[in-house]
Amino acid sequence: MDYVEFSGKSLESVISDAGKYFNVDASEIEYEIVDMGKSGILGFNAKPTIIKAKVKKRAVKEETKEETKEEIKTEVKKEGPAAKKEKSPAVASVVNVNVEEIRESAEKFLSDLFKAMDLEVKSEISYDFLDNALNVELSGPEMGILIGKRGQTLDSVQYLTSLIVNKGTTEYIRVKVDTEDYRNRRKKTLENLAKNLSFKVKRNKRPVSLEPMNPYERRIIHSALQGDRYVVTHSEGDEPFRRVVITLKK
Repeated sequence: MDYVEFSGKSLESVISDAGKYFNVDASEIEYEIVDMGKSGILGFNAKPTIIKAKVKKRAVKEETKEETKEEIKTEVKKEGPAAKKEKSPAVASVVNVNVEEIRESAEKFLSDLFKAMDLEVKSEISYDFLDNALNVELSGPEMGILIGKRGQTLDSVQYLTSLIVNKGTTEYIRVKVDTEDYRNRRKKTLENLAKNLSFKVKRNKRPVSLEPMNPYERRIIHSALQGDRYVVTHSEGDEPFRRVVITLKK
């Protein structure tokens, strides 16, 4: 995985932004400091902290991931002690997860959280062994409140749940929290927005700045237009006001 550059007011904040961008916990980020920046005097002449970051290598290497998936599918079909002996070390590292303990910790945390928020929410939690991920689907009468503006509340719930689930674990477990298919709907909305604005840039031959977005949503915009032969994208500004700018290729 290539490094991606991030900037912000402090080292802690940019590492956190990198974690949100890659949808992993901050502890899973490997980074190099480009510029530590400076706070300036009363905010004047301040310089942002800049790092280059990527996700640390996982226990299961990418080059063996597809092979591991096929092995897991085969093992699921088998039964009895003989099947356990035939598991390879790579498969064991993925499969040997205390799913019940993980689910219980996530369920208890979410139950306490929603009780404190005075929200009636039902949580359906499942574990994906192939992707080593915990999927949480939420439902209830007030999901609009839980989603929040541009999904900010839902993102916070996902981040906090990830911290709880990964506390004390040796291998990082990805957590995805969703409700009413919001993640997929938001992704499609942003992809359509990116394409519509790219047409505007081509027609008017002027750059277009989008509204401030979190790192994950900016990543969707960049990805949607990375194959476009006529426009390029880049991000400008400091968090939480960092935004994507679409310009014509020179």
